[in-house]
Amino acid sequence: MGMTVFERGWLSSNNILFDGASGTALVDSGYLTHAPQTLALVRHALGDRQLDRLINTHLHSDHCGGNAILQAHYGCHTAIPVAEADKVRYWDEDALSFRATGQQCDRFTFDAVLRPGDVITLGDAPWQVLAAPGHDNHALLLFHPTDATLIAGDALWENGFGVIFPELAGESGFDEQAATLDLIAQLAPRRVIPGHGAVFTDVSGALARARSRLAYLSADPKRNAENAVKVMLKFLLLARQRIPVADIPALFTAITVIHGACVQLLGMPVETLAAWATAALERAGAARRADGWLVNAD
Repeated sequence: MGMTVFERGWLSSNNILFDGASGTALVDSGYLTHAPQTLALVRHALGDRQLDRLINTHLHSDHCGGNAILQAHYGCHTAIPVAEADKVRYWDEDALSFRATGQQCDRFTFDAVLRPGDVITLGDAPWQVLAAPGHDNHALLLFHPTDATLIAGDALWENGFGVIFPELAGESGFDEQAATLDLIAQLAPRRVIPGHGAVFTDVSGALARARSRLAYLSADPKRNAENAVKVMLKFLLLARQRIPVADIPALFTAITVIHGACVQLLGMPVETLAAWATAALERAGAARRADGWLVNAD
């Protein structure tokens, strides 16, 4: 199985490149501002050869932001989760969450859809397509049973998982995330390629940490909202590297997920929430203030 994992910074998802007699394929494409780097990584790996296929585990902006540039360069056949088809076909940025999260994604197209239960060939090996609701209720896992390798997207990281966004929209997400973790345990992968962070093999340890984290968040939905606000502010910092502190309340007002659900769940005016999130990132060492700016700190 010819497979190369490009571990990216946290602004972009990891990318997984497959190369075999059946052709080449890339799983997930990173964020828009990293798109030229994504293309450069793929071109360096493939040389003069084509990228035949592009596959997305889910359509959050940090996993599909390089789709457009790869399609423009390679004309690659693109497959997305089936539930997202109409949203992409009509480019509904509200339904696709880009506008709601204050993030960007150039318009792309698709050629096929992926359904739970499908089997696709990557690197000349069969990979099962499985549902992975929770972080995103339309997300997918890819599992190679012979090699016991799991492409997990944001359903499982070495130390957690992605924000449970459905709960912020008044939908169920905690139970779905629990079921996804149970599914991963049943699959018993020996190696997990997460959407963010390094490839890992201590799957039981990762599952234990994820379940502990989920229990903490689901015990009080306000904790999930707090986590979402911090994550989205950190994402803005990763993208921009520095933001005027005075501009953060206006940025929060423009981000529907924050200004709507999080403000209501947490019971804070947006100005108070902006000050709280700024201080929380500073305490965590994820940001610092300098001359009126909030500056990214990795």
